[in-house]
Amino acid sequence: MTDTTLDPRLDLTLERMIRASPSSVWRAWTNPELLAQWWVPAPMQARVDRLEVQPGGGFVTSMREEEGEYTPHTDGIFLVAEPERRLVFTNVIDSSWRPAKPEPVSMTAEITLDEHAEGTMYRVVVRHGDPAARNLHEDLGFFEGWGSVTSALADLAESGLTR
Repeated sequence: MTDTTLDPRLDLTLERMIRASPSSVWRAWTNPELLAQWWVPAPMQARVDRLEVQPGGGFVTSMREEEGEYTPHTDGIFLVAEPERRLVFTNVIDSSWRPAKPEPVSMTAEITLDEHAEGTMYRVVVRHGDPAARNLHEDLGFFEGWGSVTSALADLAESGLTR
């Protein structure tokens, strides 16, 4: 069994109640057209280049401002995909299964969807290799960025468009 104990020196966390079913939130994560609607903070636009939601599957996205050129955003792999329950991905290994040195920070993200009387308790844990990487990620706006995309995800799932 893997030790996934939270370490505040290394991990950043976010939690939010989403008033939609875990299956709706899961679809927003696993359908490329839906993921593109919320994956990057507005007004940026996302493009999903590869989304293979299975252990070892590629996760590649690009982003752009307005009508500009798309630039790389995410290039990693899924480590865990438990339908309607849990997703884990990392950018430390790229979608070609090569070791990566992603900028600005290496991370592994765990997304959990827990059924709740009000919908889905959505939790994000982003793990880093050392305190410096964790602190850099926080300083670069982790809470604002992941918070805004989580709000966009909630808006989409709660609108009923993910059914």
